[in-house]
Amino acid sequence: MNRRTLFRLAGAVSVAALVSACVPAETEPDIVDIASSNEDFSTLVAAVSAAGLVDTLKGDGPFTVFVPTNAAFEALPPGTVESLLKPENKDLLIKILTYHVVPGAVTSDQLAGKRQDVATVQGQTVHIDGRNGVKVNTSRVTTADITASNGVIHVIDKVLLPK
Repeated sequence: MNRRTLFRLAGAVSVAALVSACVPAETEPDIVDIASSNEDFSTLVAAVSAAGLVDTLKGDGPFTVFVPTNAAFEALPPGTVESLLKPENKDLLIKILTYHVVPGAVTSDQLAGKRQDVATVQGQTVHIDGRNGVKVNTSRVTTADITASNGVIHVIDKVLLPK
């Protein structure tokens, strides 16, 4: 390889390094980004938006969110979701949604083999039973440990309703 080719190659590598340094690094998606990218969570995303909680769940956290699927919302009595999405029911919707959120990032291995009551952001506690899979109150975690930039998502099969 002659000297001219070597300098051209070095110059090309330098330019490529400079360009790649200027391209913003992709960041890990947050809880809302992950939920929004999955069609199975569209009811939850609509509810979070109606409750005005998008910015909160895009915040620094960390949060652990028990995310009900669309099927979990569909299992509620007819008309429940539609009623909760009305502006006059925003306070109740916030109460229900924040009952699905626990401060801190809690993974399934931290829950395994334990039974405990855990305080939610809403203020009440949920009962977590990690002895045979993970259950939250009467809901079962169907997919655990979806990592987000600001916490952890656990998919559940029933909507959690505060007392």
